[in-house]
Order: sequence, then C-alpha cells, then structure tokens
Amino acid sequence: MLERLKTALVDSYVGAIALGLLFSQGIERVGSIFADPVTRWLMMRQQQNGRLPYLNLPQPRFPFELAIPGLFTALFFLVTAFVLLRWLYFPAAEKPEQEPTDTTEQGA
Repeated sequence: MLERLKTALVDSYVGAIALGLLFSQGIERVGSIFADPVTRWLMMRQQQNGRLPYLNLPQPRFPFELAIPGLFTALFFLVTAFVLLRWLYFPAAEKPEQEPTDTTEQGA
C-alpha cells in the first residue's frame, strides 16, 4: 500500500510540489521567527512615544516569547519535509544477502 502511494507521489510530481511547499513554509516561518518580535517591539515603542511625555513609563522590553511558537512551527514543517524527502527520493540501502561458504572444502 505504501509503495503504491510512494510511486504515485513520485511519478505525478505531487510529492515534489508538496515538498517544495513544506520547505517554503518552513523557511518562511524561520524568517518570521526574527521578524515578528522586532515588528511588535517597534510598534510598542511607537505607541509609547505617542503617549504623554510626562508619564515617564519604562521602555517596553523585547518580546522574545513571540518567537517560540514560530520556532516550533518551523521545526515541524522542516522535519516533515526532510522525512518525506528521504522516504520518497532516497530509498533505503538494501543489505546484500551473504551466501554461506563452506570453509572445510577450501583447504583441499
């Protein structure tokens, strides 16, 4: 059953398209790991600058916790893509069967 699915995915290029989509989503999420916290931090600073200056509020801290969900999502996409890539396009190496040799007859 799995061999038929594997053959269908490889022969119809659906597997290659799916792998490309998974890799692109993973790379996009890696980029968003860095972009989302910086964007949020800049927005918080801009909002604070618009407030009354005499309130003397502390500067907003950098939101590192925004990167954690993106990290897990990126890892999921990339690991799934690598597993599918290995399964579809890199077959497992077959172990050669060893023929039994008779060592008693070699000396004669």
